[in-house]
This record gives sequence, structure tokens and C-alpha cells, in this order.
Amino acid sequence: MGRGPSIAGRKNAQDAKRGQVFTKLVREIMVAARAGGGDVNGNASLRTAVDKAIAASMPKDNIERAIKKATGELEGVTYEALHFEGYAPGGVAVLVECLTDNRQRTISDVRHAFTKFGGNLGTDGSVAYLFKKIGVLSYAGGADEEKITDAAIEVGAEDVKVWPEDGQIDVITTPESFEPVREAMEKAGLKPDHAEVTMRAELDVPVAADQVEAVQGLLARLDELDDVQNVHSNADLPAG
Repeated sequence: MGRGPSIAGRKNAQDAKRGQVFTKLVREIMVAARAGGGDVNGNASLRTAVDKAIAASMPKDNIERAIKKATGELEGVTYEALHFEGYAPGGVAVLVECLTDNRQRTISDVRHAFTKFGGNLGTDGSVAYLFKKIGVLSYAGGADEEKITDAAIEVGAEDVKVWPEDGQIDVITTPESFEPVREAMEKAGLKPDHAEVTMRAELDVPVAADQVEAVQGLLARLDELDDVQNVHSNADLPAG
């Protein structure tokens, strides 16, 4: 058995992953700022994107530069939103959200990923109906569940879910009430560790043992693509 990657090798891999995360976050910030203006206080989508960037330790200069590019103060690139729907092996539904400055490159990369891992792309609407758009405020395990639940009910959240694996607490909202609920929770001293409007499957599909590797490979490959912002699936993968 080899010794594994060197410290330098691990650092280079971590730096590459970090750079990829920053690339995706910059695109999200730019799209939000271009659509709703560069004022974080008056643009809920921008505020969410900036919060995610801060949580990922993106330097303040990078965030400000992205906003200025989007609002025309600096020369920038225009990104187009694309989404793809398809199936991984075993009938697992996959929804892919992209921001791209080169439509043909993105289409080719996403199609290649599905083909490589035995999946197939579908038409618009083929799997989207299996997902629901929701707001999620997440609190790490160890947070005060009773206090969060009481506050969430009081401010009009739809549901509170506790994940048994790690104790994470998710406060669920409608997309429309996401921002008011988040502001109310923060005013109550309950700032979430992560907050976003996302897509969540209505019903998960168990993945057979002999298909786990292919499903995980497809989801990971899609997530690695620079043009891909979010990958959603209804895969119920075995723990471990």
C-alpha cells in the first residue's frame, strides 16, 4: 500500500478545490448582482450569495470585484443560466443547474458526464416535477433544537427537520418566506451556519449496491464542472 499523497500534494488538491468553489460563488454573485443590483441590503439573492462566499472564506476583495463586474463598474463576463434533467443508473433523477459563458461547452461537458457513467439526459420537465423548491436554514449538530424549533414556528417556517446522522437541524421555508424567516431567526440570535434556496427531492430512490459507484461517480463528475453550480438528485445512497 502506498503512503498516500504528500503534504504538498494534498495542499495543491485542497487549493484546486477551493479555487473551484470560488469560481462557482463568483458566478452566483455576478448573476445576482446583475439581476437585482449591487446593494446587498436591497437584493436578497445577492445577500445569500455573498453569505455563502463569506462562509467559504472568500476574500472580501474577490466579492467586491465580482459585484463591480456585474454592475458594470469593472469589465466582466455575462453568464447564462442553463439547466439539465436526466437519469443516473437505477432510475435516479438528476437536476443540474449551470451558469456559463459558453453554452456549447457546457452542453458537451454535461452530456459527456452522463454518458461516461451510464446515465442519460432527458427533456425539459422529465425529472423537475420530482423536486420541490424550498428555503433551508441549517444549524450544525449541537445547536439548541428546542430554541430553534420554537423560533421557527413563531416566525412562520414550514417545518423543522433534525438529521439523526449528525444532529444537523434544518429549518424549512417556502422560497417566498426564506428571506423574512432568515432575518427573523437572526434577530432572535439564531444565525444559521448555512442558508439557501435550493431544490429537494420529494421522494428518494434507494440505490442498489452494484450501482452506487456509478451514481456517485456521475454526481461527483457533474459537481466538478466549473459551469455547474448545483447538482440535485433523489438518490438514497447507503451510508459509509
